[in-house]
Amino acid sequence: MKLGIHRLLPLLFAVMAPGALYGQAAPTSGEKQCDDSLRAAFASDPETRVVLVRQFRAGEKLALGAEPPLPAGLLAYDNPTAANDLCMVKIIVGPGNPGPADAPSTSPGIGIEIWLPRAEKWNGRIHAIGRGGYAGGPAGSPAAITDFLTPVIADKEGAVSSVSDGGHPQESGMPGQASGGGDFGMNPNGTLNQALLKDFATRSLHVQALKTKTLTQFFYGKPARYAFWDGVSNGGRQAYALAQYHPEDFDGILGAMPAINWTRFIIADLYPQIVFQHDLGGRVPSEAQQDLVSNAAIQACDLVGGQHLGYTMDPAACRYDPTQDRTVLCKSDGGTNRTTDCVTRAQAQAINKIWYGMTVDGSVPSPSVDNGWDKGIGGARRWYGFPRGTSLYNATLSHLFKVNAGVTNVSGPFTHSTDGVALALVNPTMGSTNFRNASGDGIDLWKTLSYPQLANAIDRGIALQPLFGMIDADSTDLSAFKARGGKLLTWHGVHDEAIPVQGTIDYYGKVAARMGGVSAIQDFYRVYIVPGVGHATPNGTANPNAFPPVPDRDAFYQLLVAWVENGTVPERIELQNSPRAPVRRSQPICPFPQMARYTGGDPNISASYECS
Repeated sequence: MKLGIHRLLPLLFAVMAPGALYGQAAPTSGEKQCDDSLRAAFASDPETRVVLVRQFRAGEKLALGAEPPLPAGLLAYDNPTAANDLCMVKIIVGPGNPGPADAPSTSPGIGIEIWLPRAEKWNGRIHAIGRGGYAGGPAGSPAAITDFLTPVIADKEGAVSSVSDGGHPQESGMPGQASGGGDFGMNPNGTLNQALLKDFATRSLHVQALKTKTLTQFFYGKPARYAFWDGVSNGGRQAYALAQYHPEDFDGILGAMPAINWTRFIIADLYPQIVFQHDLGGRVPSEAQQDLVSNAAIQACDLVGGQHLGYTMDPAACRYDPTQDRTVLCKSDGGTNRTTDCVTRAQAQAINKIWYGMTVDGSVPSPSVDNGWDKGIGGARRWYGFPRGTSLYNATLSHLFKVNAGVTNVSGPFTHSTDGVALALVNPTMGSTNFRNASGDGIDLWKTLSYPQLANAIDRGIALQPLFGMIDADSTDLSAFKARGGKLLTWHGVHDEAIPVQGTIDYYGKVAARMGGVSAIQDFYRVYIVPGVGHATPNGTANPNAFPPVPDRDAFYQLLVAWVENGTVPERIELQNSPRAPVRRSQPICPFPQMARYTGGDPNISASYECS
């Protein structure tokens, strides 16, 4: 079994700046034994099948024997050992989707893995976890643990924790690997698999919530006092889908770098490769060339208090244009750069297009007029690009795991985007070679798409939303979630290499417009924008020495808990960078639309900034 990117997202962010996981204990009575008697919790539910009940004792390794190895030293809790007794229950909730055993579209149902601490350790909460990527994995299998974060939460924090496979067991794999992805969404005859697409988009989230609550009630003899959702990337999309479509399920929802606007951003992530096909004859600029231009942008825009931070605090003010920078242009194009890493004017303009975002005709305005941050979607522009200085090929993950983890990889596209095109156009051959289907495997036919045809793929995906189970999670009606007293907390890195942060900002503005303005939504919904930080990477820039202050996932969760349980509204949040960084930095992040503004003093110290 390969280790999927969706399993690494929560793990990488959990290790960024480890924080306290502990909550207050809530003594209870009536605890059941961790054995087959727990099957009775679902005895009256014909769709639910218990596949495993497993007791882990304190001191026992948390493993079922088939967990894949993690890179040495990546996490503090690689294949951890239980500090306390834990009970793990795995269930499958049908009906799934029947079919050939080897077809990606075949599934027995939604696999869910639930971890329960002993009654005396239980803090009275449910802390459910979302999944990244296209999910998948062994949640319904007795062979392996799905996500190391779930047992750690139950063990260290004392909450009931759960996770699901999104409705299909196929491991999504790392980007660029031929090991699954979105092909579960297509039946062997080439039609859309509506059952599993709905399971993935929305149903699995609601089912996970219901079954976790049912087992919690049965195991402890009383319900949880509070239920929380905690998701990153697609798990963040799941967070928003819950607030929109199942507002009764969770009291507090944390959705980091949310993959909302799924159809738009997934397909637009292929735009850089389409630009390379049409403007550069299919020749992708090397990583060194990309880094040269991106670092030149950083150097032009990262000055704060007379110091270069290595990342931009205000992307709206960055109007760097490589087509006008002779230091990066080759001599043959009027530049002064004589190295092999110089770029042609055509390459520089291609990067301008990627920074600006997808257009229906491949056009791009001068950054002096519109740098991609100033205006929303409209006219020729179909989706947002990536702020200047972002590592477009995602250097951190690409180099660590030797895979295609970004949108400008030399070796090929980010396969989640080609999967998205194949599904939106209902044509498996549009996908890359990882997309498997009996009616025709992926053969990279995406390379033949024109700019208008790629835009049409977005239109088709949006039109098919009812068949996709409303996967976009872009409904701006959060009134039911607000009315029930729910709280929604989000953060998103400015230099996200996969999901442009402007999509989250755009959504927040639309919710505010619908629900009476920012002041009317900040009592239940807050967003924080984090400079320098990427997607599942503490540094999303092309500068390896940026060392921006990073969010602590556990600290954000505790802020959500305090907001829900005590009414403590999150305001200015102080961030620190890694204690291993050669330059120590602290900076605040502020509830949007406020941003951290430099007021004077040392720019590496939080006290030099105010929220305004």
